[in-house]
Amino acid sequence: MASALFRPLTPRWGMQKSWSDGRPTRQVAAEFIKPNDRLSSFERLEIYNRQYWFRLLDCLHDDYPGLRAILGPKKFTRLATAYLTKYQSNSYTLRDLGDRLEQFIREEPAWTTPHELLAVDMAQFEWAQTVAFDGPSKRPISADDILGTPPDQLTLSLQPYLSLLGLDYAVDDFFIAVKKHEEDALRAEASNAVHSAPRGSSRRKPVRLPRKQQVFLAVHRYDNQVYSKRLEPEQYQILTAIHRGETVAAACEAALTKSRKTDLNWTDTLKSWFDTWTALGWFSLPK
Repeated sequence: MASALFRPLTPRWGMQKSWSDGRPTRQVAAEFIKPNDRLSSFERLEIYNRQYWFRLLDCLHDDYPGLRAILGPKKFTRLATAYLTKYQSNSYTLRDLGDRLEQFIREEPAWTTPHELLAVDMAQFEWAQTVAFDGPSKRPISADDILGTPPDQLTLSLQPYLSLLGLDYAVDDFFIAVKKHEEDALRAEASNAVHSAPRGSSRRKPVRLPRKQQVFLAVHRYDNQVYSKRLEPEQYQILTAIHRGETVAAACEAALTKSRKTDLNWTDTLKSWFDTWTALGWFSLPK
């Protein structure tokens, strides 16, 4: 009876037939898992194995709503399964589950075609939110820390939880639209009014995919909340140069030399930018 009800896992998710020391997995399972009147030790272990995979898929499903909206639920599940098969979880926490998803999409673009470039941008953006949510932080700088240091000698570090992204699509706007779409759908499901609505009116059109548009983003946290902030090209260049270890003066000079903007008072503009970034706590002193 148990054998008829318990279907074996697909080869992709199936457990290895032998243990690392060469013993059959069934034999090892019997040493620490008790059978019952319905399932053998191996079958009970295989149930756990199956549920573990479903748990991993659920985590990716929850952490990547934007990527799921781009691909659709079925295609996203196929992508997630292929990713987890190639890059198995090697961290004690499921928080790190998607740390190589962008890399996988670049390596195997067939899973996201014809939206592979958009998928790469979205994977970067959603992983950056994970980093911003609970990434480590350092003590932000104060005025006293840099008082008297000339800009051509001043070097700063960026907070570890801060991600700078140069993207080909406005995935930040798309992500907000997707979250609102999901929240509205959930409210409709929870409301009794949906039962009295005309047939077919509860169906919601998917969020339109974004067109190509170069954007620069800083994904960070402030007051324990995750935010994404649009950056001007010059801001992005300055911050990435500082992140590489260049002095503040060298970073600003390189960015302004490349800029096509000629109608700005750069002294006031730079002061305003650095005042904002400092107030947000983005800078710390280098080691």
